Amino acid sequence: MVERAGRVEGKTAIVTGAGSTPGPGIGTGKATAVVLAREGASVLLVDLHPERAEETRKMIEEEGGKAEVFAADVTKAADCEAMVGAAVDAFGGVDILVNNIGLAALGTVVDTSEQDWDRSFDINLRTAFLASKYAVPVMAAKGAGSIVNVSSISALRGDGTVAYSAAKGGLIAMTVDMAYSHGRQGIRVNAVAPGHITTPMVLSVSAPGPRAEFMNTLRSEAGLLGTPGTGWDVGWAAAFLAGDEARWITGVTLPVESGVLSVTPLMMAPHLRGVPEPAE
Repeated sequence: MVERAGRVEGKTAIVTGAGSTPGPGIGTGKATAVVLAREGASVLLVDLHPERAEETRKMIEEEGGKAEVFAADVTKAADCEAMVGAAVDAFGGVDILVNNIGLAALGTVVDTSEQDWDRSFDINLRTAFLASKYAVPVMAAKGAGSIVNVSSISALRGDGTVAYSAAKGGLIAMTVDMAYSHGRQGIRVNAVAPGHITTPMVLSVSAPGPRAEFMNTLRSEAGLLGTPGTGWDVGWAAAFLAGDEARWITGVTLPVESGVLSVTPLMMAPHLRGVPEPAE
């Protein structure tokens, strides 16, 4: 049993992408769901892979929290509508929505295919649009709600992922417009922009070995703090924005990135400059 601070006590939250990719560490969706449960929310855990969300549910329930799993493809309107209905049926409403779905891929505007461009927008932006489309009316009927969109610092500085960056930039623009459109309905809408965090998904795209270890070091050393970031850092930021302590905050993007946006690329990790990539 985990003692809860009660920042979102008695509220219902939907977290999309609430499972973690298999592997060490914790994903942002899983961490956010667990933190919200620790703070007193009942959480609907939405994932395309329900077995992954079941692991999150087990962790929450072992700590004394409440959670239910809902399998959905949130690129589909019908699934998003059913997801919101499931939260209402299970817990009586929707107070918090965390749009956490994301998938990155390397590519410039020249070498990114149309298929990869469309897929990036479907996964990184369409999902948040559809989930919000059905959650907002439920929140508006109650006169209160909080939506947190998980964007990325890729939307704020270049990193060679043009489709992902554009989609996550669109998510920030959508955040601002939703805050404008629904603020008088009592709904706050904010975004979190994670930096070079290490999650199971990030680790899954790199084979174990010297190169992966080198990239992990770069991620840690790139920021001003010189320490690694994890899914928990994003989870705590999302929980803050979702709760009443942020009652007068809306339409903002909160970077969670160890100060990376405060430095130019040439200043990043100064003591690593000139260090070659290790041989595989």
